[in-house]
This record gives sequence, C-alpha cells and structure tokens, in this order.
Amino acid sequence: MKKAILAEKVGMTEIWSDKGILIPVTVLSAGPCVVTKVLTKEKEGYDAVQVGFKDIKESRINKPDAGQFKKAGCTVKKYLREFKFENSSEYTLNQEIKADIFAVGDKVDVTGISKGKGYQGVIKRLGQHRGPMKHGSKFHRHQGSNGPATTPGKVRKGKGMPGHMGVETITTQNLEVVRVDVEKNLILIKGACPGPNKSLIIIKETVKV
Repeated sequence: MKKAILAEKVGMTEIWSDKGILIPVTVLSAGPCVVTKVLTKEKEGYDAVQVGFKDIKESRINKPDAGQFKKAGCTVKKYLREFKFENSSEYTLNQEIKADIFAVGDKVDVTGISKGKGYQGVIKRLGQHRGPMKHGSKFHRHQGSNGPATTPGKVRKGKGMPGHMGVETITTQNLEVVRVDVEKNLILIKGACPGPNKSLIIIKETVKV
C-alpha cells in the first residue's frame, strides 16, 4: 500500500462533470493527518506508520496517550490508525498527510462502520422471502422453519434469524475519486460510502487493479 488517509464523512451531493453528466458523490473531509509514530521491523516486528486525525482536548485522553502525542510534537488527536506503507521508513514524526495524496481518477477502497438499523426481522436483515399475504395464511413475515423435525432435532448453527442489524465494518472497493479540494481538505468520491455523517472513514488505494 502506497497511499491512505483518514477522513470524516460530510454527506452526499451531486456534481456535474465536464461532459454534462450528473455524478452522485460522497463528500469526505480528509485530513490533514499527522504521523504520530513510525513503527519499524526491528522494534515492533513490522514496518508501519501510525496516523492521528481530528483535534480534541487533552483532558479527553489518558496520560500514556498524551505522552505519545507530546513525543511526536503534535496536538492531541481523536483517532489513531496504522497504515503499512511500502515506504514507511521515509515518513517522519509530525509529518502531515493531506488530501492531495490522492488525485482525480484514482481508484480507492473506502472503509467505515455502517449505520445501525436496530432489531430487524429476517426479511429486511437477510433478504428472506415472505409467506402468502392472503387472509388466513397465518404466515406472512415470519422466518419459517427453524430446523429439521427429528434429525438432528436441533437448530443448526448459522440459521438466519431476527436480530441486530448494522454497525458493522464495511469496505466498498474500487470507487473513483472525482474531485480533490486541497484548500478545504475535501475529497469527492463517486457513489455512496458506508457509515452515517460525521463518522470516521478510511480511504486506501484499491487492491483491485
């Protein structure tokens, strides 16, 4: 991996391309991120870069974390994530990573935590079929049989049932960067990105070529 950045989801809108095509985009406030630690194979066992994003008050973190930010020479950050860059050794403490790390036309993978849907039935949660809706069927939106009658006489593991839906880590692959505003630290990505507004989004170069 060569390029990655942390961002905050602003929301969705639409823009016009140079050819007059309407493009739905997700607006992401990307960075600026700060390198808070450079991990090496000799000390930590692998090469990586720890990156901090979004300023918060120092009173909201514990003393060990505060000491780490002080050592890096940067302000206190809300989010910390590690990236295994191919050129990790070239990064230095307190180095900034801005939105211009990506350019228009780049393909990226976007990771976020999906919106919570609460407790949902199997039709909405798992896409199962409903029963007959006519009068007297007594089976409309129920999940159906839970298992065999006699053998093995139990509900097998993995049976789709109602339950909590959402709040899962989702990665949407191979999205296109359609606009980069370096002055405002904004990256506009074609299509939808997982998660609610103001949630943390991780943007990486795509693994699909």
